[in-house]
Amino acid sequence: MKPTKSTSCFTRFAKATARKTGQPTAFMMAVSVIIIWLITGPIFKFGDTWQLVINTGTTIVTFLMVFLIQNTQNRDSMALQVKLDELIRVMEGAHNALLDLEELDEKELDLVRFNYENLAKQAREDLRKNTSDTGVPKI
Repeated sequence: MKPTKSTSCFTRFAKATARKTGQPTAFMMAVSVIIIWLITGPIFKFGDTWQLVINTGTTIVTFLMVFLIQNTQNRDSMALQVKLDELIRVMEGAHNALLDLEELDEKELDLVRFNYENLAKQAREDLRKNTSDTGVPKI
């Protein structure tokens, strides 16, 4: 299975925007806009319109960036889950029931977590007794 590049215009745009806005240059541009806005305060007598310009601009940018960031985070999260699923799949002795674990409902996920918490508790007790905490215990 060979991964392919995304053909979605939105995905390409979101990736490019995330790359560009995460750079120091983008931060410096944002700081520059704020400085210019502050400098123009006395020119516009710190009026309502002067304040409205920065409020509107930052609100619009923030609103749009939320969607771009969420898109990027969703893709990264899905890719990470697939990679973890592949590691579980190829590990001998691993529990294949853990594949696609993020799709379980809250109760099922709590049960799995409870089993692993008990396993961790037992391993810490074993360490306190100076016995090995390694191995593949049944859960």
